[in-house]
Amino acid sequence: MKSFYQRKTVLGTLLNAAGVALGASIGLLLRRGIPKELEEKIFDAVGLFTVALGIVMSCSIERPVATVLGLLAGSILGSFLKIEENLSKIGSIIKKEDTGAFTQGLLTAFMTYCVGPMTIIGSIEDGLGDPSIILAKAVMDTTVSIAYAAAMGYGVLFSSILLLAFQGSLALAASFLKPYLSTATLHDITGVGGILLIGLALNLLKVRKIKVGDMLPSLITVPLLSAIIKT
Repeated sequence: MKSFYQRKTVLGTLLNAAGVALGASIGLLLRRGIPKELEEKIFDAVGLFTVALGIVMSCSIERPVATVLGLLAGSILGSFLKIEENLSKIGSIIKKEDTGAFTQGLLTAFMTYCVGPMTIIGSIEDGLGDPSIILAKAVMDTTVSIAYAAAMGYGVLFSSILLLAFQGSLALAASFLKPYLSTATLHDITGVGGILLIGLALNLLKVRKIKVGDMLPSLITVPLLSAIIKT
């Protein structure tokens, strides 16, 4: 029975990652035939959509004090680890293009696909043998990845690797995580994810350069503090 659950876990996670990779590949093919002016309009549309999505997600925060402190702690930790800088280096190795664009696409896609109650709950249920939520999410992610890759390039394609690692880790640890994830904690994870998405959108729209990569540890520090600080 245990091995059956493990196979189901691999099934849900792999199909989601494969869907993103497929959609991104289609988007990259479409990108080659898109005029520069139209590409910029797609970029603007994706940026505005990301702002809207981030605002909706951030409104789910239930413990603002814990969220702010977790965001600060995560940002300090990420800055110390130089996550943004290292992601840019990876981008320059994988694809000789604007490393900022690679990182932007990678992070925007990852944050869109992997932050939210559907991801957390779906990955946990997938780990317990029910991949239905993740499979529904895979359909949506595949569709979004086409538009994202057409606008932001190869970073979106490689976000499928991050998705596989993140959701796979949650699924494998599901039996340990589920008892400790309250509804409020799930909402705070979604909320901080929305805040990071807004930061990414500001980068997309060239409003302000924010090192969102350095803030990624907030996805860990916020739920930890949310479980301790109830305000």
